[in-house]
Amino acid sequence: MDCSAAFLQIRRARQFSYTSNLLKAKLFKASFQDREMSGEKKEESEKGAKPSWIKMKPAELEKVVVELAKRGESPAKIGLILRDKYGIPKARIFGKKITEILKEKGVEYETSKDVVDRDIEKLKGHISKNKHDYPAKRALTKKQWDLYKIDKKAK
Repeated sequence: MDCSAAFLQIRRARQFSYTSNLLKAKLFKASFQDREMSGEKKEESEKGAKPSWIKMKPAELEKVVVELAKRGESPAKIGLILRDKYGIPKARIFGKKITEILKEKGVEYETSKDVVDRDIEKLKGHISKNKHDYPAKRALTKKQWDLYKIDKKAK
């Protein structure tokens, strides 16, 4: 056994121990995810409670959400804006999802299915012009799979 083979054996052993340590850490974290330091489980009321530092009222939140939707933002983008600009971690803490608020107010918004459909149409047009663009064909397959998952989730 020469020096390089011995070096490779040592390197593989280290890599295995690093990987197994990562796996152990992930398993430990998953098993204690919703436990307090004392080991007690968190109560449901604590999980869904509105943080005390949020000063916005539900009516103000609805007004902001509707205004952002009228500007053409998707519900996902609205959630990011609420988080970054207004300091609201989730709109759900006020009792309604962003899409529920928009449906109640009768505001049109672009769903994720609409976005994926539009992307699929663009890719089909591109592939019809460029028959040998194999990465685009793969991207089309992935988008079609995304559409299938969205449809399955909607049922």
